[in-house]
Amino acid sequence: MRAVAAIVLIVLLLYAAACVALFAFQRTLIYYPQPNSYGGPADTLILPSDVRVTVRPHAGPKALLYFGGNAEDVSANLASFARAFPGYAIYLLHYRGYGGSAGKPTEAALHADARALFDKVHQDHPQIAVVGRSLGSGVAVRLAAERPAARLVLVTPYDSMAAIAAAQFPYFPVRWLLTDKFESARHAQTVRVPTLILRAEHDDVIPRVSTERLHASFAAGVATQVVIRGAGHNSISESEQYLDAMRAVL
Repeated sequence: MRAVAAIVLIVLLLYAAACVALFAFQRTLIYYPQPNSYGGPADTLILPSDVRVTVRPHAGPKALLYFGGNAEDVSANLASFARAFPGYAIYLLHYRGYGGSAGKPTEAALHADARALFDKVHQDHPQIAVVGRSLGSGVAVRLAAERPAARLVLVTPYDSMAAIAAAQFPYFPVRWLLTDKFESARHAQTVRVPTLILRAEHDDVIPRVSTERLHASFAAGVATQVVIRGAGHNSISESEQYLDAMRAVL
């Protein structure tokens, strides 16, 4: 009996240690900072938090704010977005720790920087389209719920980061351990601006059911879903349908 008790104790201690490790290193599993590969000082806006934003200036009422994936260099979108949306000023936010931005990424920090960017841009551009991809879809949904966006586009979005993590680590109390939960479905309930959801047909990162739950969270008539055929989670932007679908609503 003592041997069995000792084995049970060891298993429990190992399980507890694994939980502590998951809690301590959770943000290294969410965020993968990337350098800024495109543009230079002339194309960069710096927020008070010392966060960098790659910019294509353009006079007029319209602007596009973009929040990228967890391992994305958002500046790589500058040329294609500038061609696809010639009537828009373009703002691509580098999360804290990404692309020369100071600090470390957290959910609270990402939301704070998104609000700061929106408020600054809104002074010159009253019609702001908010675009979020993958991780950034959670930033975009909440921003559209809290600020007067004109349009919202969500690329490969999820209903909840906590739900995604719980599915990936089913034997751990992830919902209790996770600090950055990105509860997009909860914020989607209060969004009232026209919203486009772009889902990759062969998304191997965000389960289809997660995107469907997010879609169902919007009020009736607010969100429209388009499936990008043949695309995967990371390859969706390579499809011709990707920018075409965005142009149709922007």
